[in-house]
Amino acid sequence: MPGVTAGFGRKTLIIMLLLLGAGCASAPPVQEMSDARQAVQAAREADARHYAPISLGEAERLLEEATRLLEKKEYRRARQVALAAKEMALKARHVSWAKQHDGDEP
Repeated sequence: MPGVTAGFGRKTLIIMLLLLGAGCASAPPVQEMSDARQAVQAAREADARHYAPISLGEAERLLEEATRLLEKKEYRRARQVALAAKEMALKARHVSWAKQHDGDEP
């Protein structure tokens, strides 16, 4: 009978892991939204509106889209869009910094 118990344990473990994974996917992307908001704010503070308006505008648009998806409880997609907003905001901040320090020695 040890084989039956071991088989049952493995199946139970697999089911539990699948359920845990599904639970994580359906949780609101709180951290990702916070990170995206902070990255957009940092880009604004770096004067990206002047030096990288296209990238900043796209980051803001993506953040708004992520917020709408979050409100509709489309958490997986909201997480993806929030991550994209963060990346775009980081790009805007980097471009802004580079344009402001063009010619400066590293």
